[in-house]
Amino acid sequence: MRHSTRRGLLTASASVAAAAALALAGCSAPAPAPSSDGEADGDFTPLTDITLQLQWLPQAQFAGFYLAQEEGYFEEFGFDSVEILPSGGDIVPQDALIAGDVDFAVAWVPKVLGSIEATGTELTDIAQVYQASGTTQVSWKGSGVASVADFEGKRIGSWGFGNEWEIFAAMAAEGLDSTTVSITTQDFSMNALLDGDVDAAEAMTYNELAQVLETINPATGELYTLDDLDIVYYEDTEGAMLQDAIWADTARLADDPAYADAAVRFLAAVTKGWIAAHDDPEGAAQTVWDIASTAEAAFPVGPVHQLWQMNEVNKLIWTGKTFGVVDAAAWDKTVAGALAAVNQDGQHLITEEPPASAYDNQYIEAALALLEEQGIEVPTDYEPIEVTLTEGGQ
Repeated sequence: MRHSTRRGLLTASASVAAAAALALAGCSAPAPAPSSDGEADGDFTPLTDITLQLQWLPQAQFAGFYLAQEEGYFEEFGFDSVEILPSGGDIVPQDALIAGDVDFAVAWVPKVLGSIEATGTELTDIAQVYQASGTTQVSWKGSGVASVADFEGKRIGSWGFGNEWEIFAAMAAEGLDSTTVSITTQDFSMNALLDGDVDAAEAMTYNELAQVLETINPATGELYTLDDLDIVYYEDTEGAMLQDAIWADTARLADDPAYADAAVRFLAAVTKGWIAAHDDPEGAAQTVWDIASTAEAAFPVGPVHQLWQMNEVNKLIWTGKTFGVVDAAAWDKTVAGALAAVNQDGQHLITEEPPASAYDNQYIEAALALLEEQGIEVPTDYEPIEVTLTEGGQ
């Protein structure tokens, strides 16, 4: 059931804001400390209208955000309106955040690290939604690209836009010469592989990999299977990097207590959205399909594809770790990969360590504390469901 994103919840907003401020104070956040009467000092007016920039079109990759909206969780945590903005690749989420066009953004960590160094602007990862990399490199079985060690001299597909850095981080970790690789820009389908334009195509486990498995193999008249493919999973390499994270404006977090408070309430609502996606992947996939199928712009995939995507996305989120909390080891691995990565043109992604402000767990920890007060249990693991793909994902 779809809920309106506009409701008068000023009283609820104030009480939740006070609770958020208390939770933040317990985490030593740069937000107002609670006064003796339990209300937040600083006399700020809670934000009730915010904007989130996604990094792609409506799909189950972002199910938790859409469920928070559709199920009224944003309203529950004091928001009258949360505008979720898709991007078809024409908008760079971190750039929109840096420009002040949005309040929060979803983007991969290495891409933002590159933007931070390039612009000198500080952004903060306030919630690491995906704890594992979903990127793969897919080739035909026996074609000679079964591992990263086989990349030299090959035509390696990538979407560009910063999605290529795991390729080069993995190569750097194995001491391979990235300048020997011919990077071929592919579109957001798997046509480059199907048409033989690349030796190995970039694919997300939750999206493009399924597109191959939803295609008829002309040699058999049946759908392609995993047995037809060689797949390099970057999560299994030293090139794995943290991906979908929620980013906030660092200076604004420090200087604007209403924004810091909104960050906690926003994360609490989003966490509830992702819990809903965890508990009912079929329902979550249907919700996203309903949104995508009526959206002004959406990538043409069907409802079965959305269910596959939801199942695979859950695998990347619920990996035994605390939801949204940046794992220091995974962060360090991402930074090390970003520092080591050199692309085919000899360019580096980053040349120095990012500032300490590039991630801060206190906001997600404060949000989790709010949920704990409500008696909500946040899962850590996920039991995958079985999804049988169909032609075209329909």
